[in-house]
Amino acid sequence: MPHSSPALDDQDDDAVVASELDAGAFADLLVGYCLEPEPGDQVLIRSTDLAAPLLVELQRAVLQADAWPLLRVELPGQTESFYRHAKDRHLDGASPLGLEEARQADRSLSIQAPEDTRALADIDPETLARAARGRHESRELTLSSRWATTLWPTAALAEQAGMSLRELAAFVSRATFLDRTDPIRAWTGLRDFQARLIERLDGVEELRIVAEGTDLTLNVAGRTWVNSDGRRNMPSGEVFTGPLEASATGTIRYTVPSSPAGVDVAGVELTFQDGVVVAHGADTGADYLERALATDDGAQRLGEVGIGTNFGIDRAIGVILFDEKIGGTVHTALGRSYPETGGTNESALHWDLICDLRHGGKLLADGEVLQEDGRFATL
Repeated sequence: MPHSSPALDDQDDDAVVASELDAGAFADLLVGYCLEPEPGDQVLIRSTDLAAPLLVELQRAVLQADAWPLLRVELPGQTESFYRHAKDRHLDGASPLGLEEARQADRSLSIQAPEDTRALADIDPETLARAARGRHESRELTLSSRWATTLWPTAALAEQAGMSLRELAAFVSRATFLDRTDPIRAWTGLRDFQARLIERLDGVEELRIVAEGTDLTLNVAGRTWVNSDGRRNMPSGEVFTGPLEASATGTIRYTVPSSPAGVDVAGVELTFQDGVVVAHGADTGADYLERALATDDGAQRLGEVGIGTNFGIDRAIGVILFDEKIGGTVHTALGRSYPETGGTNESALHWDLICDLRHGGKLLADGEVLQEDGRFATL
């Protein structure tokens, strides 16, 4: 029996995704809600060729906003090849033209759409960390302007999630509220709920996370809570801040697996004293954890604590953009703080790790229960 051509396979995948996820509606949400370009703005859009249906619709939506769409499309194997062949200058710095592009862009959008989720699994984590340090200036330039990040379903992501491609596309539609009659109104509603949650957290000094194998306290006094309402991360659904750098005390066991750079990591357990990791282990991926903690001094402290609020995301799929937003979870990040929270921890690492509170866990704010078994107390 003859095999179908790659082109026909791609068309089949596009049709499967299109049956559950409307690329045009997705583009309208990303441009009209997340980016909101002004006439004449330069909008930089990065993804792979597997996101072609969405990229074409994004070009349409940006043009309709009277802005300039600048598409940067990655080819299969491109990123892996870069790390295998890069010289010192490529790892320790950024292209001058690339820096200028980041400096000039008014809006930027990054879309995860991998052909192979494990493409970088064999690349030395130190090489990845070195390149991250080398891109510091470019990253800061991007973060200083309006930016957003999202995901387009691919066969590799579906396999990682343990779903069919159609199931993943439907999952993305629910997570981004594209299954609602008015997605923007739905995101506005979540923003309002999170605003009430932040009102409750304002003035709180101590957070305590309690679950099986977990009892961790953090001090957040004087720090700013951020309402992550889908404008930067799509999907979103979290409030987050930066804990005081020397405050983390106790042990936390992260019960949701992680897949940084395609490496399977599960059962991570960290013990903190005066904000610094003093003991660590993992059921799977212990070598990666060891190397991540050695990235730099800041990698051994927490730069973020976040509370997930998106109940349209009800399971982990191995993509942190989604997993950290699961309603009923909390996450902390090793490494870099977000300056808007008041956090000062600096690192080339920012690794979000998730603790599921939906089955016997609690989150307490100054001793009062804020969330129990994944359900919020009345706000």
